[in-house]
Amino acid sequence: MESIPERDDVIASAGGSIPDIVAIIDSAKARGGVDALERFVAKALPEAEEFEVREAASVAVEIIESIPIFLARARQAGRERGLISVVTPLLDHAERYFLQPMDLIPEMTQGLPGLLDDSYLVIRVIENLDKGPEEYLDWDLDYPARFLARLMGPAITQRLDKIADQAMSEVSSQLEELWAKMSHPA
Repeated sequence: MESIPERDDVIASAGGSIPDIVAIIDSAKARGGVDALERFVAKALPEAEEFEVREAASVAVEIIESIPIFLARARQAGRERGLISVVTPLLDHAERYFLQPMDLIPEMTQGLPGLLDDSYLVIRVIENLDKGPEEYLDWDLDYPARFLARLMGPAITQRLDKIADQAMSEVSSQLEELWAKMSHPA
């Protein structure tokens, strides 16, 4: 699959662990690929017809492949707003989870299905940045979050929500500062 030029530019400029995340996604696609994801979706959505399973797997791949762009744009927005000192610890937390080979759904053994939890956590962390007085990113991440939650089920989703909330509480003292800066442009 050929890379999207915009994606490559965004990822190259982002630095950090984003290139490693791209490598993990590529590796998971190489190990079992979409077939493993379709099997996972078929188990998660037993009422779904075969074409619905394929479509759901396709949507899941799109979400997973968007994660490096979400992270890069979130970091970029932090730099542009002078909020990188607050945003970085949150995004680092989500990126560390993504880089762990053994987590709630391990990509080492599951392939692409193992990136559903990682992707969900990244989305939840970025959504938490929008809880201030002004939108952080002008993106609606509600659909991808709900979609991934449906595939993973409530037990895993609730555990990931706690992880995202914990990351927020670790930087809560800086959050008020972040939101104040967001609501009062320089």
